[in-house]
Amino acid sequence: MSDKKKILFVCQYFYPEVFRGNDIAFHLAEQGHDVHVVTGVPNYPKGKFYPGYGIFKKHQEEINGVKITHLPIIPRGNSKIMLMLNYFSYMIIGCLYMLWHAMFRKYDMVFCQQLSPVMMSIPAVLYKKLRNVPLYTWVLDLWPESLAAAGGINNKYVLGFFDLFVKSEYKNSDKILTSSRSFYQSILKYGDYKDKIVYYPQWGDGESASKIQDSDFKMPDIPEGFVIMFAGAVGAAHGMECNLRAAQLTKGNQNIKWVIVGDGRKLPWVQQYIKDNNLENTVYTLGRYPSETMTLFFEKADVMLVSLTDSPLFNLYAPAKISSYMASSRPIIACLNGEGGDVVKDAGCGWSVKAGDVEGLANLVIELSKTPKEILQTLGENGRKYYDENFDKEKCLKKLDEIIGL
Repeated sequence: MSDKKKILFVCQYFYPEVFRGNDIAFHLAEQGHDVHVVTGVPNYPKGKFYPGYGIFKKHQEEINGVKITHLPIIPRGNSKIMLMLNYFSYMIIGCLYMLWHAMFRKYDMVFCQQLSPVMMSIPAVLYKKLRNVPLYTWVLDLWPESLAAAGGINNKYVLGFFDLFVKSEYKNSDKILTSSRSFYQSILKYGDYKDKIVYYPQWGDGESASKIQDSDFKMPDIPEGFVIMFAGAVGAAHGMECNLRAAQLTKGNQNIKWVIVGDGRKLPWVQQYIKDNNLENTVYTLGRYPSETMTLFFEKADVMLVSLTDSPLFNLYAPAKISSYMASSRPIIACLNGEGGDVVKDAGCGWSVKAGDVEGLANLVIELSKTPKEILQTLGENGRKYYDENFDKEKCLKKLDEIIGL
């Protein structure tokens, strides 16, 4: 291993919140490096502080050799106003912290995991400027595009305001890691950053840092029949209208069971739709479970479903759940446009349906319910092979070591 490095890891979300960046920080600490994570008080996704955490308690802790600073922030709550206050509180408190922290601590590099919002990168940029150290930014969400697509905000002045943060992030990053190759076209609008951009995909949930989780877990009942399973965030971007309307078209076939594992702002709508359309016998919502337990759920599925709403932005994404599905050796239906469908096609591990194609999705599910298990199994094995070659966690983490020069 190279010499021990002092690494500042900046992200608004960190353990016990579940994101791939947790694995990166723990990996770097395992390699012997001095890792300090500057994050917020954990409150994602439900918008309430996790038990044991709060504005006035547990600001500092150490987990698996990683030093963690939880900055006091406003929780997400359940409204857009609270969400924006949450976003800006981390940025403001983070910048104040960096102004003070930079006077006393010099790191060899800064790594920023940039999810939503883009403002979480600003404390990292500030430290980089104050101490003139390399900044590596992993872009997993495009702004301000996602604000317009998912948040429904189209005011040019508002979008222009957030655009300033994006420009600063890309300009000041020494390397820009992207979770999707299709992100390149958006990033290059801000400058000639071809030499900065590196494709760096996400690995599966099943390979997350489960060793720090509570192993006391009880599996819920999964209905008998042909199970098509959707797992993950249940939000406005995830094509739930199409999925539920397709389920309505297949409800005459009682053997077909749609299972939704996850939580999100759209879940109450999903549950009301099920009730209003008498889908209780064919569509099931199981709620949210720890990410490291997902492989147990996937084992109960015949086919996994990944879906997104049709949008120029969402067409650039290859959702992380695709790699998780592949790791479970399950065939995949990709009901979306763009890169996600291309990945499934390249792997030969499933089928692609256009985003919003209700009848196409319903007809495909009916057809697959009659397909021999051996054929489905073969496609699932194709996915696992593709995963091992392209998305394996250890390979990805080793690649990161090379990217940041460790």
